[in-house]
Amino acid sequence: MTESNNVHSVTDMPEGDNANHSFHHRMFLEPQEKKRSMKALVVKQAKKTCSCTPAKVKDYVFSFFPVLHWLPKYKLREYLLGDIMSGVIVGVLLVPQSIAYSLLAGQEPIYGLYTSFFASIIYFIFGTSRHISVGIFGVICLMVGQVVDREVQRAGYDLEPAALSVLTAEYVNTTVSPVNQTLQKLLCDKNCYAITVGATMTFIAGVYQVAMGFFQVGFVSVYLSDSLLSGFVTGASFTILTSQAKYLLGLNIPRSSGIGSLIATWINIFRNIHKTNICDLITSFLCFLVLIPSKELNEHFKSRLKAPIPVELVVVVAATLASHFGNLRETYGSSIAGHIPTGFLPPRPPDWNLIPNVALDAIPIAIIGFAITVSLSEMFAKKHGYSVRANQEMYAIGFCNIIPSFFHCFTTSAALAKTLVKESTGCRTQMSGMVTSLVILLVLLVIAPLFYSLQKCVLAVITIVNLRGALRKFKDLPKMWHLSRVDTVIWLVTMAASALISTEIGLLVGVCFSMLCVIFRTQRPEAPLLGWVAESETYESLSAYKNLQTKPGIMVFRFEAPLYYINKECFKSTLYKQTGVDPVWLKVAKKKAAKRMLREKEEGSGDHQTSISMDFVSEPLGFHTIVIDCCAVQFLDTAGICTLKEVYKEYGEIGVQVLLAQCNPSVRSSLIRGEFFKEGEDHLLFHSVHQAVDFALGAQGHGGTSAAK
Repeated sequence: MTESNNVHSVTDMPEGDNANHSFHHRMFLEPQEKKRSMKALVVKQAKKTCSCTPAKVKDYVFSFFPVLHWLPKYKLREYLLGDIMSGVIVGVLLVPQSIAYSLLAGQEPIYGLYTSFFASIIYFIFGTSRHISVGIFGVICLMVGQVVDREVQRAGYDLEPAALSVLTAEYVNTTVSPVNQTLQKLLCDKNCYAITVGATMTFIAGVYQVAMGFFQVGFVSVYLSDSLLSGFVTGASFTILTSQAKYLLGLNIPRSSGIGSLIATWINIFRNIHKTNICDLITSFLCFLVLIPSKELNEHFKSRLKAPIPVELVVVVAATLASHFGNLRETYGSSIAGHIPTGFLPPRPPDWNLIPNVALDAIPIAIIGFAITVSLSEMFAKKHGYSVRANQEMYAIGFCNIIPSFFHCFTTSAALAKTLVKESTGCRTQMSGMVTSLVILLVLLVIAPLFYSLQKCVLAVITIVNLRGALRKFKDLPKMWHLSRVDTVIWLVTMAASALISTEIGLLVGVCFSMLCVIFRTQRPEAPLLGWVAESETYESLSAYKNLQTKPGIMVFRFEAPLYYINKECFKSTLYKQTGVDPVWLKVAKKKAAKRMLREKEEGSGDHQTSISMDFVSEPLGFHTIVIDCCAVQFLDTAGICTLKEVYKEYGEIGVQVLLAQCNPSVRSSLIRGEFFKEGEDHLLFHSVHQAVDFALGAQGHGGTSAAK
């Protein structure tokens, strides 16, 4: 066989048992010729991309603003009622959650309402999913809050009042230049600085997400498997619960951040447990008694209810009235939400000086945000029979962060719980999001100040109750273990790292561990010997199935992984073990026996021992052909090609031929480029294991005759 661009796939099939001769059916697989050179393709693509026609501009605008495509086709009679109903219900549920999650993000309640309002409007314009609800998401808020607390502490807001007054006086007396940037920040209100940090990080996260869409790097989300994301969310839920525990007890303790913040927070709580505010504790207990059973009833009867009962809003209203008329702040010192202004604050750009401080923190936030948004949008699109564009979803969620960052908002993403409510209440299009924003607008303009007396412990209870879904994942562990132990271990490692170390490091640990699991699974894959299923052309694992037959003198070996530098030694050692023959050792043993025989003949002694040794080495192997089933070998690298060459050469030196079967085009191409096929050697490829076995049997029956050159 000459070395060329043609891969010769040879099948030797005898025509019947009684045939006096057999002949070879030779099939030549010729690769498709490239119609154009790479340069021509690049030039053509560049012209196509850079060309500008009215039709192309129109398509681009309609693609970038999906609202222009679906809004003119909106069916009022068919869609409007469902969109209004779902939008109002989600808006009513969002109001208390937006206020509650603001505390989690280290912000004042008004900023949570701003965030939900702007996110709903912007996704209405840019989004392609008809059902997902974009707004505040607990895990994202937690990650934002940790960065906000760190930057606020760096700015010096945790200094004692006496030290603060001294530093301020020094700053006022400085006429030449400010003492430093920290002193400038001390003159700013703490809440103002907190939202500045949050908005700046939101802006950077949005830029990252838009850049991901522009460069089409959505494949990054592939590395965030379902088990990894689920474990991350569950681990972060423990951190969220821990951060809200101090509000349940009415404790005024600093928020811990960094590595081990969960353990540090619980230590602080138990150190200050004697300072528990009894009024806040009782209020928290009563809210739990109302919210948890009501949520369970909502889920149990969701198929019968046209819309879920807005229990959270009822609890917020009742708790606000009780706190106001009971004077709980003045009488018992309960911590309350405080003044919530109406209307909107004037827009303000992010603090560009803060970007170096938060740029790294924004990366995991951006990745988690777009991964959750894209996965939810694709899930509901598939369920309802329409399509979404992943890159456009990244643009949408990116602009849901970039634009609101100028209006005192923090980071958003899609949220599963509210999306499920939206779907179950009749949502048909993105118009539902606009209705939701109108409900929040009503609260911002009129109702917001009425929540002045609302206790923070009530908001903490709402946040914790909404963690039930993530914490329930522990019930699914036995089923997950039964389905995939590797996925279960990934879930446990990611969950533990996210909870006990930190959310960002937990995500990184989860991704790295998940990739290591993939590497380990390819490093030592399954590599069984195969047997023939009678009266068929199928070969299956001898260790997995009974009643399989083997062909005399032929061993069929399957390697169930790519063959590359990591597992090349595993491939060889497993092949030697399964066949029971190490050709290198056997060759060395023969040489040693021959030398010993020659030496003993010269000495004229040990004839009996020499004959026994030579008989042992010359004992027949029991097989003459090894067929390697390459159906599971997705690719070869340089080390893999060299390994196959070595195996072919080593077995050939002891009289065993090696055949390859079921190689995919990528593997065949790698073999050609790696000069595996050389002139004068009969390296044969076969379409199936059955053809390779038939060829081996026919060649052996004809005295080892190989295919004609």
